Amino acid sequence: MENKLQLFDNQKIRTAWDAETEEWYFSVQDIVAVLTESTDVKQYIKRMLSRNPELKFNWGTICTQVEMLAADGKKRKIQAATTQGMFRIIQSIPSPKAEPFKVWMAEIAKQRLDQFQDPELSIEQAMTDYKRLGYSDSWINQRLKSIEIRKELTDEWKRHGLKEGQQFATLTDIITKSWSGKTTKEYKQFKGLKKESLRDNMTNKELVLNMLAELSTKEISETTNPETMSEHKDVAKRGGSVAREARLKLESETGKKVVTSLNAKQGLLLSEADSQED
Repeated sequence: MENKLQLFDNQKIRTAWDAETEEWYFSVQDIVAVLTESTDVKQYIKRMLSRNPELKFNWGTICTQVEMLAADGKKRKIQAATTQGMFRIIQSIPSPKAEPFKVWMAEIAKQRLDQFQDPELSIEQAMTDYKRLGYSDSWINQRLKSIEIRKELTDEWKRHGLKEGQQFATLTDIITKSWSGKTTKEYKQFKGLKKESLRDNMTNKELVLNMLAELSTKEISETTNPETMSEHKDVAKRGGSVAREARLKLESETGKKVVTSLNAKQGLLLSEADSQED
């Protein structure tokens, strides 16, 4: 399953793409929250099912457990449904957003199939999403490049038989710690983030150095061909250290810290001034 955050009226919806069945799975909780604006989504779902015996009877068929990013930043299995299943659920939710939401879901499904025919459409969609959130063009260009470099690194890890999940997270944490001086968790706390993406809250300078760290890790891995997890950890540390040296040199030359507490919610990523914090 490929996880992705989708945007509906600037509200995030967790989704997962199943390449085998070519189906999108949508987080039931996220969609109910958007349509109802309920402060207690779980209780709303319970009341909805009590009002609709047929929906309750078919709930186990409509919904399935799919691994997505939870509120604590970790991947957990949550209730999800396909486009067809979500249409059935939405029928039981009295909301003025219901019809526009159905159109939105249908468009999401169509876009994915179109993107298989033309990969450039995936990049265009990402640019559109970031622009909608208010990011600057220069930041978007850096972010898209960082996605490309990250994929090259994860492809290298997969080539060595490493698994997505804990192993990827462990190596990423080592890289981040090595170049920035902070673990991923510490970095997010420093920026005042919870479940938000750390990379989506990095400044241009932070993104560039993170890219350098991941690119270096990939290049070193290709050269040394690590076999054990211990060897991969060493490569991750060495790759991160390349970017650490660049960070320290830049900070020495400018007298300004690279790693800052700035985040997207502050709106400072939109301005060239986002790199001026000491």
